[in-house]
Amino acid sequence: MNDTNVSDTVLDRLTREWDALTPEAQKAARYVLENPADVGVSTVREIAEAAKVKPNTFVRMARQVGFEGYEDFRAPFREAIRRGAVSFPDRARWLQDIGKSGEMGGLYADMVGAAIRNIEETFAGINAESLQAAAEVIWNCRQVYTLGVGVNNANARNFTYLASTGMKQFHAIPRPGSTPVDDLAWADAQDVLIAMTCKPYRTEVIEAVKLAREQGLTVVGISDSPASPIILNADHGFVVAADTPQFFPSSVSTIAFLETLLSFVIAVSSDEIVERVERFHQRRHQLGIYAEDPE
Repeated sequence: MNDTNVSDTVLDRLTREWDALTPEAQKAARYVLENPADVGVSTVREIAEAAKVKPNTFVRMARQVGFEGYEDFRAPFREAIRRGAVSFPDRARWLQDIGKSGEMGGLYADMVGAAIRNIEETFAGINAESLQAAAEVIWNCRQVYTLGVGVNNANARNFTYLASTGMKQFHAIPRPGSTPVDDLAWADAQDVLIAMTCKPYRTEVIEAVKLAREQGLTVVGISDSPASPIILNADHGFVVAADTPQFFPSSVSTIAFLETLLSFVIAVSSDEIVERVERFHQRRHQLGIYAEDPE
């Protein structure tokens, strides 16, 4: 195993073996995928209690993915803790100062801290190679369907709008008055579906992903857990952190990820795309859409 990504490698194994796990072992695996930081500091009894399964379930799960037992399974996570993460003491002091400013200041600190943490956690779990692979598939396909409902509908449309300044094959779905499965009716193996949903997962997105796989589309999944049905059924899966002190899932890291993905698509595209983006904005200036700076 690569010493710098040992725990990530274990998580990848769990994802690959997911369908072969028993329902109880899947509960254990889901807990590990969603709480990897707990593994290195928990005994088998402690983590089994947290996951609401028996300790033997964790032992069997560990063996099924190639380890001798739970202690062997836990070792890569303990190594990740030993290596430690980059600390930001100045940022921590800044957030504490905000928190001391009063009741609303405390809420502000919680929201700012969650947003920064979500961005860091999201990009810490994604590498450039994975992004480039997804970007190349998107660039080389016939049509790109970007699916999001609820708050993610706005995220999908924003991504499609930005992409459409230089490329023609991007479509945000569901279209007004339509459904995701109807919008995918004529899509096939030449096309890509980018689908996003966070807990509680939307059934129409899950069903659209299943249909897309049946029709041969390449699926790029964006969700908040490695155990999400969107990630498990994706050809290219990306986990975004969406925690927030408020009642709604945060879109901060989703938007940041989509902007980064689009930048990779542009990077692997032809020179013609850059020329199209320039012509697009020149046209806007000519039509008076932008307010010109006073001379």
